[in-house]
Amino acid sequence: MKTTRAKETGKTFRNRAADRLFATPRRRLDDFNFGQETAAVFDDMLDRSVPFYGEIQRLVAELAADFAAEGTAIYDLGCSTCNTFLQIAGALPAGLNVRFIGLDSSPEMLDLARRKLTEEGFAYEYELRCADLDRDIEVRDASVVLLVLTLQFVRPLQRERLIRRIAQGMTDNGCLILVEKVLGESSTFNRLFIKHYYEMKKRNGYSDLEIAQKREALENVLIPYRLEENRELLRSQGFQHVDVFFKWYNFCGMVAMK
Repeated sequence: MKTTRAKETGKTFRNRAADRLFATPRRRLDDFNFGQETAAVFDDMLDRSVPFYGEIQRLVAELAADFAAEGTAIYDLGCSTCNTFLQIAGALPAGLNVRFIGLDSSPEMLDLARRKLTEEGFAYEYELRCADLDRDIEVRDASVVLLVLTLQFVRPLQRERLIRRIAQGMTDNGCLILVEKVLGESSTFNRLFIKHYYEMKKRNGYSDLEIAQKREALENVLIPYRLEENRELLRSQGFQHVDVFFKWYNFCGMVAMK
């Protein structure tokens, strides 16, 4: 795929539709997908559905800038519309030579990402690839790899292989940044965390119908682990040091080094 360097344009990406995907009753709910309808409202969905989304993005960008090394690559696996690339670009030291590689299974998300990076004047070399993380992928010379709200959508049987491939393709001093929805350590915690999460979504304008229908659509698609299960997964596949940099009820951010 052709590699691109975007010019400085000073434009601001403005194609931002409100998330109303589940606002009307449906007789039949298909599994949640990342096609055209979702891509069109995805930025709004993230802002309203992920607690402290802006702060998480800032933290991810800061950590990525800490580990990004000259001549290496920054990978975002499940890059969607490339919000995170834009955040990282603003945090990197001036003059650092890195390239950005984004993988996503949704062509619609990638089309939107290309438009956004161009209109925002993204000044780094980048490449966007359509790829299924449930299949074998290639990671090379990566000082930073991101899995931001992505691993939870990878089939559990494929997660070990994915994390192992990431570890094998990373530089010695690189890091993996993982942001996930997680299960509580007990059924009581899990119930309370989910209750407060849905309260947050209501504060952000989602109705009971929207929350219920999206929950049903995600039931067989988003499969979270407990925090400790994710920690052990990372350690078992080559990451010796794992720490938590963000935690809000059933959302967690982790950083890992080989």
